[in-house]
Amino acid sequence: MDREHENSLIILSDALVFPSVENANYEGLLAAGGDLSVERLLLAYKSGIFPWFNDDALILWWSPNPRMVLYPHKIKVSKSMRKVLRDGRFRLTKNTCFEAVIDACSSIEREGQDGTWITQKMKNAYLLMHENGFATSYEVWENDVLVGGLYGIDLGTIFCGESMFSTVSNSSKFAFIKLAQELEGKNYKLIDCQIHTDHLESLGAEEIPRSEFITILQAENKGG
Repeated sequence: MDREHENSLIILSDALVFPSVENANYEGLLAAGGDLSVERLLLAYKSGIFPWFNDDALILWWSPNPRMVLYPHKIKVSKSMRKVLRDGRFRLTKNTCFEAVIDACSSIEREGQDGTWITQKMKNAYLLMHENGFATSYEVWENDVLVGGLYGIDLGTIFCGESMFSTVSNSSKFAFIKLAQELEGKNYKLIDCQIHTDHLESLGAEEIPRSEFITILQAENKGG
């Protein structure tokens, strides 16, 4: 994570307020400081902002442009994944072991990453979000062993995906597809995937201008 811009960042006070996302730099870095209270995290997600930082850094707040999103009805299910969905190999549960999912997401090795951004401070914050009904986990099981899953923040008609993990091939894809199918049935507007990855693009996610993303968020915050 690039920290060279920290000295010029807007430093948050104790007040529950964020600067306009238009103040983010070219990487999407917007502000630093503050805390990870339930109230601040909810305000952040409803404003198109999310935290991402390392253990030895201030809390950093981001709002990248463009924004990677998935419209649930646009989920791409390959022929091989249709077979996986049919064959009963995996079983899906929801909110049965949130802490195990976030622990797995923090410990899984990822190509191109050294260490994890899911620090103990982050874990504690999202466990509290879960206890208050705002953070949701989807778990994938094979022979009663947890082999994949994801978690995120549920804003009611927008799901903000945070992280996913897989210890068995296709298990995280299984969770993501099932999530998209469920949310399509509930008329959710989109899944926020934050930043581009080839993996997400292969599943149907796309980049949209941040301004468009914020417009959708604001409409949903007002009740659609």
